[in-house]
Amino acid sequence: MKNKLILFWIIMAITIAGIFVIYKKPTSLGLDLVGGSRLMLEAQTSDSVPKITPEIMDSLQYAIENRVNAMGVGETIVQKVGLKRLLVEIPNITDTSKAKEFIGQTAQLEFKRPIVGANGEIGWESTGLTGKDLKKSLVGSTPSTGEWMVELEFNAQGAQKFSDLTKELTGKQMAIFFNGKLQSAPRVNEQITGGRAQITGGEGGFEYTEAKEMVDLLNAGALPVGAEIIQEESVGPTLGQDSINKSKIAGIIGVSAVMIFMILYYRVLGLISCFALMIYCILNFAIFKIIPVTLTLTGIAGFILSIGMAIDANILIFERTKEELKMGRSLYTAINSGFDRAFTSIFDSNVSTIMTCLILYYFGASMVKGFALTLIIGVCLSMFSAITVTKNFMHLIFGSSEMKYPQLFGLKKEEIENTFVAQETKREKAKFGVLD
Repeated sequence: MKNKLILFWIIMAITIAGIFVIYKKPTSLGLDLVGGSRLMLEAQTSDSVPKITPEIMDSLQYAIENRVNAMGVGETIVQKVGLKRLLVEIPNITDTSKAKEFIGQTAQLEFKRPIVGANGEIGWESTGLTGKDLKKSLVGSTPSTGEWMVELEFNAQGAQKFSDLTKELTGKQMAIFFNGKLQSAPRVNEQITGGRAQITGGEGGFEYTEAKEMVDLLNAGALPVGAEIIQEESVGPTLGQDSINKSKIAGIIGVSAVMIFMILYYRVLGLISCFALMIYCILNFAIFKIIPVTLTLTGIAGFILSIGMAIDANILIFERTKEELKMGRSLYTAINSGFDRAFTSIFDSNVSTIMTCLILYYFGASMVKGFALTLIIGVCLSMFSAITVTKNFMHLIFGSSEMKYPQLFGLKKEEIENTFVAQETKREKAKFGVLD
């Protein structure tokens, strides 16, 4: 019982933290609800890319999507228009200047070696090690001064290049350029293996926003070709506040109807499921704000559908528990057996749903991705709600009591009156459904 009380207070603490997050963090809404900006980009040819091919446009679309998503706005739409144009729709962004600057940057990272010119001046020449050799980058800080820096991790090919380069330049400087600007030129003291490097930002280090922007651009990848913004406009919400209000009303009515049904049909068990469902809704919405997830109507639909699946798990558990009670099991044994026997069905159905959602998320359009993401989060959390929260509440309420009032479980007295009543010799056996 002590462990169950500890778990109960942990659940309560997590729920209170979820309420705090919901209260403090704003909700990110999609373009269909709050409006935003629409940009039209056109791919530009160059000496190295004389012709825009479909493959180049696919790469450009992928890079632009990564960059827009790195800005922290979800449910963006990046789609091809014609042979060399991209339409970019960004929700909840009214000032497009930052978005335009961010989308259009080249994100070219280069490592260069020193050379001596004809007049004795020091210059820099390319080494062939560039941002294309990166695996990922992160914002970090120096332990001694706390200054912000950019940590780099190379892929296998890049790690070998970097190792060879540091061996070659031991005792000399190695310059790091980003978009043609010298960031730092540290002296190489020894060969560096392991495929990791740092950009300190020179004297004084980076500002955090500067380091974060560089990391986002590097992780998004360099644009395969230049992209010029030829058209921009602000767009109003297609659905707006009226749809938000209607969705709230529909959600309240739907959840209330489900709760009323559960209480009428399952009595005390239904009441427990309602409390678990409220905790589920709080935690789910808090996770949406923490990630953050940009909510559109399709995302809200995924959230509401996950509520139904959370209740479905409780129904499976309650029905199994009622069957165990009808067979003459004691209350404690029936509860544990109900959860154990229902778990396989709950797990299998949820895993199949998650697999389907993953397919939708990775291969679907932007609007479909929002639905899939909210449903994945809801399904995973519904398993926690059904298996952990509901079970903990049932153990605390019924764990040490006897089956005196079957009506509280939606059962009639005669349904269990003539059944074999089994008595456990030890509670440890009852936990696993072992009866004498």
